[in-house]
Amino acid sequence: MMKEPKIYNPGEIEPKWQERWEKDGLYHANIDYSKPKHYALTMLPYPSGELHIGHWYAMTPSDARARFMRMRGFNVMFPMGFDAFGLPAENAAVKNNIHPRQWTYANIERMRKQLRSMGAMIDWRREIISSDPEYYRWTQMFFVRLYQHGLAYRKMSPVDWCPNCNTTLAREQVWGEDRHCERCGTPVIKKDLEQWFFRTTRYAEELLDFSLIDWPERVRTLQTNWIGRSEGASVVFETEEGDSLEVFTTRPDTLWGATFMVLAPEHPLVTKVTSAEQKLQVDAYIQQALRQSDIQREAADKEKTGIFTGGYAINPVNGQRIPIWIADYVLMTYGTGAIMAVPAHDERDFAFAIKYGLPIIPVIERPDGVSKSVIFPESVTAGMTEALKSQGVEFYAGKFGDAGEGLYVTLKADQVQSYIALVQSHLREGFWSEIVGASWFFIFQDEVLELDSVEQDQAILARCKALSTSRQKFRTVMEMVSQAPFYQDVLFHADYGKMIHSGEFSGTPGETAKKQVTSWLEKTGKGKYAVNYKLRDWLISRQRYWGAPIPMVHCASCGWQPVPEDQLPVLLPDDVAWKPTGESPLKLHPTWKYTKCPRCGGEAERETDTMDTFMCSSWYHLRYLSPWYHEGPFDPKEYDYWMPVDTYTGGIEHATMHLIYTRFFHKACRDMGITEGHEPMLQLRNQGMVLGEDHEKMSKSRGNVIAPDELVARYGADAVRAYLMFFARWDMGAPWSSTGIEGTMRWLRRVWALYTEAHKPGKADESALRNLRRKVHQTLKSITRDFENFEFNTIVSSLMELMNEMYKAREAGAVGSAEWDEALDYYLRMMAPVTPHITEELWTLSGKPYSIHLQPWPELDQAATEVETVTLVLQVNGKVRDRLVVPADISDEEARQMALSSDVVQRYLAGQSPKKVVLVPGKLVNVVV
Repeated sequence: MMKEPKIYNPGEIEPKWQERWEKDGLYHANIDYSKPKHYALTMLPYPSGELHIGHWYAMTPSDARARFMRMRGFNVMFPMGFDAFGLPAENAAVKNNIHPRQWTYANIERMRKQLRSMGAMIDWRREIISSDPEYYRWTQMFFVRLYQHGLAYRKMSPVDWCPNCNTTLAREQVWGEDRHCERCGTPVIKKDLEQWFFRTTRYAEELLDFSLIDWPERVRTLQTNWIGRSEGASVVFETEEGDSLEVFTTRPDTLWGATFMVLAPEHPLVTKVTSAEQKLQVDAYIQQALRQSDIQREAADKEKTGIFTGGYAINPVNGQRIPIWIADYVLMTYGTGAIMAVPAHDERDFAFAIKYGLPIIPVIERPDGVSKSVIFPESVTAGMTEALKSQGVEFYAGKFGDAGEGLYVTLKADQVQSYIALVQSHLREGFWSEIVGASWFFIFQDEVLELDSVEQDQAILARCKALSTSRQKFRTVMEMVSQAPFYQDVLFHADYGKMIHSGEFSGTPGETAKKQVTSWLEKTGKGKYAVNYKLRDWLISRQRYWGAPIPMVHCASCGWQPVPEDQLPVLLPDDVAWKPTGESPLKLHPTWKYTKCPRCGGEAERETDTMDTFMCSSWYHLRYLSPWYHEGPFDPKEYDYWMPVDTYTGGIEHATMHLIYTRFFHKACRDMGITEGHEPMLQLRNQGMVLGEDHEKMSKSRGNVIAPDELVARYGADAVRAYLMFFARWDMGAPWSSTGIEGTMRWLRRVWALYTEAHKPGKADESALRNLRRKVHQTLKSITRDFENFEFNTIVSSLMELMNEMYKAREAGAVGSAEWDEALDYYLRMMAPVTPHITEELWTLSGKPYSIHLQPWPELDQAATEVETVTLVLQVNGKVRDRLVVPADISDEEARQMALSSDVVQRYLAGQSPKKVVLVPGKLVNVVV
């Protein structure tokens, strides 16, 4: 202990140790085959200029766990870098008249200082900046290799386009529900440009295999849904003009119910199938649709709209002539851009068909066999109610919703035919009744018609209109019956069931229907088994300046050619124009794009698009291995030792882009012979979000942003680190609390005081010393488990509880004992990963060898964690009634409460209050009644 204690001053302690650690290279990670390796990685930040509290929340616990792993004997690498390309730098250039490079690197310098103030165990020798030429040289090399292996290609693809600025726009530059340009306010449209893609879809099946990685279930589910594997059939419909329209369906068993087709507005056949009469309407609809984003078009709550093209296709399974529509909810980027609509068995198609009066023909029987019917009093002769009762038919007599008085009938499958006969025998002239649900029949006096085809739909509707003037407005039978509230739950369903109204397949059971129909399609040449994915190939072209140039040149004679690897990197020019002109600065540069064809030596032009920044972040973990290596993207020796990444931490918002792209990239590099292994990151864990004190997401506009620099200046980095680990479950996050961090600061001051104040040796009894040692090792056991499980909040709370026990032990005279000295030693080592500065200082002040961060994790004595027990005899009025096994150090009050809570004692008390309770500590409790 210090002879003259000083006040805890993090502002003095923390910079001192940060400087010492960096000077000594304490956190340098080098190959060491004598230790197991642990590559710990947290997602690299974008250099926005400010390290916000979310960065701290992501990185601090990750750093603490990396420190823990190092103390456990692992050789730990914990690197850092900056994802430095991107649109914000260009926006800043325009806004502030500053070069993106200058803006970016000034921000990086500031954020480096902020990261250092965190006290993290970062090996700064391994820093990467994705906008450094030495980095994007290899990004470009990867592009060339992907191109050479057929994994990079060029095709037409739509972009958001401002017709006034004459330029492409990023998603961030399209504002508002009306989707206008942020610069000039002009409505944005879609425009096709030729762009570069990576064939991510080639790896779709492999990306669905998570067997080799320990990733959160939620992330795996998000990726599975994003990839969207579906099994079904590819079916070809022919237009009346003879063109083929290929559709993919997961339900080939519903083909006989396809009553119309829907194309994406961008589909190449739209122009050809559109009739002259419909052209103006179709063109107007296309323009309106192309102004929307894919997300807007697919929104579940968006009203479905469409327009008839005037064209028709032939359903290949029944020869039915069906209309072709276009609708904005069908996307050209998913499947074939064409769907067959089966409104009886798809909710979206059903709503569309009802809205536009398109026929709806059930072809799959409801698996529950339930049908419904309504009988109004005026439509039948007397005795109908009694007849229903006599046949055991379930019905309700009265009103249903807005409908009038009637008999509301629910039928089982085996009651349908007898019910038809019953209704016909009571039906008055000029009326009809219908059965809807599992069965679809319309009962007239002279005939019974089944709704089994489009022709029958119109025949039934014609009869109903002839009998009722109120039915004149309806275009289909389903539109007519959908007005009845009683029928709403049986109008359509998407379940598998017995096929009906499906030609030779009628009666086929639902469990085999899909397979049988697919086999028939293949035999007849009408279709084939197919697997479809929602995953699209990765569009990597960006019409931007601040990104890695795509290393391709176009020659009029040789076409597209990759830049030879020995000529990489293709450098970004610095002398570019910044004022918005409607063109990429690279395209407008007077000389940059002009070059020689690497194949024939003739005149050629460079690609002026740059790469998506996700390309840079797909391989940064590989460059961390050896950023000083110049013979390739990484040193093979470093790769063999460190890869794969053992623990990766970051936000779940990256589940469906960065994390998929990184896995694709690694697998592609494996197949190209660049990397080994099947997965880049073995374990993934996601942090939650720190909200503002108002429980809202932090934003400058709300004024609820928490600045970590201010907190560090006021409380010190250790207090901020500890509070961020303590205040919430790391994977869930929580609202920030300004008062909460005060509690963390009080804890650190108590720790400081215990270690720096002079204490006289005492003489504690064996029970107190045993209790102290037990608490120390119980805490060690729980903290070890919590570090392993990423349960950081309970680590800090356990340390706080142990500190309380140590103060009690001091008062009980434990100072000077072996148990006390062990507690002091273990406590600092357990605390060190959480608060590296104060523990280093107290370790040094205690006379221990430098550095605490080179010490091993404390060794657990399992026996010390066990609680010794005694048998407590329970008496009532002096007679033994029960026995309890209790901790040997149980307090008198705890023993009293346990005795009175005993079921046996309660039975003898019989509701009476005891007159007194006599205790013999550790042996006996006698309850006197």
